[in-house]
Amino acid sequence: MTTPTGFPMATLSGSLLSRALPNAPDGYTPAQLDCPSTRPSVRDAADLSDNEKQWLETRLEKSIDPMRDLLRRINIPNFDGPAYITSNENNRSALPNIGIAMSGGGYRALLNGAGAIAAFDSREENATSPGHLGGLLQSATYLSGLSGGGWLVGSLFMNNFTTVSQSLNDPTQTVWQFDQSIFEGPEQGSIQLLDTASYFNTIRDQVNGKRDAGFNRSVTDYWGRALSFQLINATDGGPAYTWSSIAQADDFMQGDTPFPVLVADGRAPGELLISGNTTVYEFNPFEFGTWDPTTFGFIPTEFLGSNFSNGELDPRVQCVRGFDNAGFVMGTSSSLFNQFLLNADSAGLPSFAQSFVTDILESIGRDNNDIADYSPNPFYGYHNSTNRNAQSGRLTLVDGGEDLQNIPLHPLIQPNRHVDVIFAIDSSADTESVWPNGTALVATYERNLNETGIGNGTSFPSIPDTNTFVNLGLNTRPTFFGCNSSNTSSISPLIVYIPNSPYVFQSNVTTFTFAYNITTRNSMVHNGYEGATMGNATVDPQWPVCVGCAVLSRSLERTETEVPQACQECFQRYCWDGTLNSTRPNTYDPPFKGQALVESDAAALRRNGFVALAAAAVVGLTAFFT
Repeated sequence: MTTPTGFPMATLSGSLLSRALPNAPDGYTPAQLDCPSTRPSVRDAADLSDNEKQWLETRLEKSIDPMRDLLRRINIPNFDGPAYITSNENNRSALPNIGIAMSGGGYRALLNGAGAIAAFDSREENATSPGHLGGLLQSATYLSGLSGGGWLVGSLFMNNFTTVSQSLNDPTQTVWQFDQSIFEGPEQGSIQLLDTASYFNTIRDQVNGKRDAGFNRSVTDYWGRALSFQLINATDGGPAYTWSSIAQADDFMQGDTPFPVLVADGRAPGELLISGNTTVYEFNPFEFGTWDPTTFGFIPTEFLGSNFSNGELDPRVQCVRGFDNAGFVMGTSSSLFNQFLLNADSAGLPSFAQSFVTDILESIGRDNNDIADYSPNPFYGYHNSTNRNAQSGRLTLVDGGEDLQNIPLHPLIQPNRHVDVIFAIDSSADTESVWPNGTALVATYERNLNETGIGNGTSFPSIPDTNTFVNLGLNTRPTFFGCNSSNTSSISPLIVYIPNSPYVFQSNVTTFTFAYNITTRNSMVHNGYEGATMGNATVDPQWPVCVGCAVLSRSLERTETEVPQACQECFQRYCWDGTLNSTRPNTYDPPFKGQALVESDAAALRRNGFVALAAAAVVGLTAFFT
């Protein structure tokens, strides 16, 4: 069935393919094994890794045809986009380099972001029809995620880079069954075959294996395991599935997917507030580490948990494998949700579930349990003069949005990656009515200007204050930032900001809503699709052309090609022109841009039983941040 505006909600009946690489040697328990002949070490972050450079050669080759086809369908007036790509395809540095960033925001972010990914994916039915944007995903080099956006990115990659439609419509009902709360566990009869009590016991036993092997636990271990039951098509939540296994997947090795990156913030033990100059870490298929001038180093993701010191492994120790469990990595990027578990006694959970959580907290202590523990610290003794954790045996990480950079732009603005344009999907809940207002962009902009130098050579376009976002309506429609690259000291990516907004559904559901019925789930995804395509170009028939112009903008500058008149008109329409209106805005309550699919469940989700869950989480957050 295809919806009236074109997004297929129930057309693909094939089952999801299980991942072929559950490569951890002992399930969730990290294991010590012989190291490779070239022992892993910490590398300086002055350049991309050799692995990423080699992969880029393959990906850039694979992205040329999709980009050429995308520009053919967009058909910029009086400009031959396909011919432009063909004339420059032997000069890879001239071609556009595209990044896509999926913000945090819990299940709201996963679902809204899923709509955008579906809109950009040429494999989806109707995605390459007039007015649609299918092929942008196939043209992109990088795909970053954070918190709920990280769940989306992780789930797609852990399931063989499946499509959003397959995830929604899998007849085995294995993944994305969000009508069952994560605190209840999967419905019996699916691949999991567990009742709620067995679900909790299975998670406990998996994490206890990590403890018994001598590794620290945190609440993130439990949160990550629970997420995996919803996001990974594997029995018991796929305890052997690792983030580094993506690098061994055929589709990734052959350059048929973008490069996935998740982010998290560093937080020293005992620290409560996350400042704008905290160290931002990234997880990619090859490496874990940071570009920031504090630690400024990376290790192979595969060997997280190994005992590095001064940048090297002691020749007498073995290498650890299996620490980089995919669910643990996704949970790390969303550890804000640990606050819910830390207040389980007021969260409306069943009594046995409350007892389960209470026992966990008593066994590992309640201090600092909102963190994810990456001990032993892989950067112990490394860059002692700048690394804040150099003398700590622990490395503790938290939700990547706790520094307010709720859109994971950090990996994509690194100069070594040369990204030209970033499609920033913002599903944040910044306003009282749970819509975004640009806070995430402001945070990244301000961090780039931080006098401590934490930006470390990154360049980011000027961003207005959040009041201006609302007063000028910049959070109600796509907006381009950085159209004039000469306004920054070094060329920055063009930011195509696409905020969550009500096109066909009121998708402003609270971050701490943990269950969605199937109708609401699908409507949330559909609304995200409409937001990315501007109602399949019904709101603005020129939107696909303007997307094409954004893709080409920096490339046209490099090749000194005249900007087409249609693109000049697009930039005049969508580029922020520097106007400010910083007065306090009225209550933000945006109207529908299209015809509503169904009566919105968003308000009901805030009124009904889920409000107790949200309130409990908010209580925890208030206690945490005060």
